[in-house]
Amino acid sequence: MKKILVANRGEIALRIMRSAREMGIGTVAVYSEADRTMPFVQYADEAVCIGPPPSNQSYLLGDKIIAAAKQTGADAIHPGYGFLSENARFAQAVADAGIIFIGPSAAAIEMMGSKLAAKQAAQKFGVPMVPGTETPLRSLEEAKEVVKTTGFPILIKASAGGGGKGMRVVNAPEELEEQIRLAKSEAMSAFGDDAVFIEKYVSAPRHIEIQILGDQHGNYVYLFERECSIQRRHQKLIEEAPSSCLTPDIRSAMGKCALDVARACNYYGAGTVEFLVDEQLKFYFLEMNTRLQVEHPVTEMITGLDLVKEQIRVARGEQLSFNQESLSINGAAIELRICAEDPANNFLPDTGKLSTYIRPQGYGIRVDDGYESGMDIPIYYDPMIAKLIAWGTTREEARERLLRAIDEYQIKGIRTTLSFGRWALQQPAFINGQFDTNFIGKYFTPESLQHPVPDEARAAAILAVQIWQQEQRKARQSPVNQQSGKWKTRKLLR
Repeated sequence: MKKILVANRGEIALRIMRSAREMGIGTVAVYSEADRTMPFVQYADEAVCIGPPPSNQSYLLGDKIIAAAKQTGADAIHPGYGFLSENARFAQAVADAGIIFIGPSAAAIEMMGSKLAAKQAAQKFGVPMVPGTETPLRSLEEAKEVVKTTGFPILIKASAGGGGKGMRVVNAPEELEEQIRLAKSEAMSAFGDDAVFIEKYVSAPRHIEIQILGDQHGNYVYLFERECSIQRRHQKLIEEAPSSCLTPDIRSAMGKCALDVARACNYYGAGTVEFLVDEQLKFYFLEMNTRLQVEHPVTEMITGLDLVKEQIRVARGEQLSFNQESLSINGAAIELRICAEDPANNFLPDTGKLSTYIRPQGYGIRVDDGYESGMDIPIYYDPMIAKLIAWGTTREEARERLLRAIDEYQIKGIRTTLSFGRWALQQPAFINGQFDTNFIGKYFTPESLQHPVPDEARAAAILAVQIWQQEQRKARQSPVNQQSGKWKTRKLLR
């Protein structure tokens, strides 16, 4: 493998290219007209424009991407995450073109891309499941029968869904018909597939995922877990590794179940198996993501592995160079997704020019980003502009280091989630590790972002007040003011 085309943009494209360069592999960028001056385009050895800014006219055009790979002589295509990364047809088209797809087989992507098919495959290995339906919902009458067993609340979920789309919570019988209709409509609009199913709604779960790696020779390992419970609209904002709630026994059990899910679809490459964990620390299979995750850096920080390099090695047909017994957790890492969003206004996306953009630095700090000062944040793509990751020997050290880095990160020209991250990391529930996916709903309000004055400024203000009070006392005790005071008293008595 001498040259890789990266079928993505922004921070993940740049992150993949850096690992490839360290391995002596050339890189090709594909870009839309809006991304012509982006750092990932400048960093690549070669670059090909594939269309106008909208992703459905550029980054989602598999034929153009494959043509660019052939044009530049790329041996392989890395899809990153998002866009075509979990598109089985694209993976198969890449393979059919005689190009290596850096990811799992098209068959594995297709199986795990359907939540129902994934559940059925995992169930054969005895992986715990949330109670619900195992086939697409056929009618309202069927839904009513299922609810007699599960009880309320329930979750209506799109089989082909992701990112919270096609997902509806139903709390009472009278809501059932309307919420099914809305979920099916949203699923059809987002995925071209209106199949939905029912799950018992776990009201206060933690969202914990297991990173797995498999090669093409039947070897598997799990790289421990990531805690992903702090979310808004079912999309993650803060992730950490390891989780603060798992015991070694539960971690081991979840890891083994994750590997069983991988075996169920003959998986190879990097993948993530997601679980819901309830208040009693019982875990249930949620889904499998057949790609690199946004939050993969926290796993890299605690294991010392480069997951992109491992993906490339597996795609080249190499065996894993380590086994489960050789892996261990080193310290703790926390990641904050820095999105061009306004936390004070329901996390609505923001656009504009980065008039100031200065990254934090220092020991244990990592920034994965794809922008520079003076660049515009386009309206066409995901609002995430960077990921800020802090590592520490303990979770508390990682938390404190991340707070320091947030304060040093200078971004002007757009609103971002930096202020939310600062607030969240200081909440008692986060500090104690006692939180679930309802964290934002329970604790966050826009007013929360009006954080107190920093200690140094507060101390200076207190000192200034004390000095002023002392000066006032001295002034009141001076002979001139004492005479003035007597005059005022006499005048008032007249």
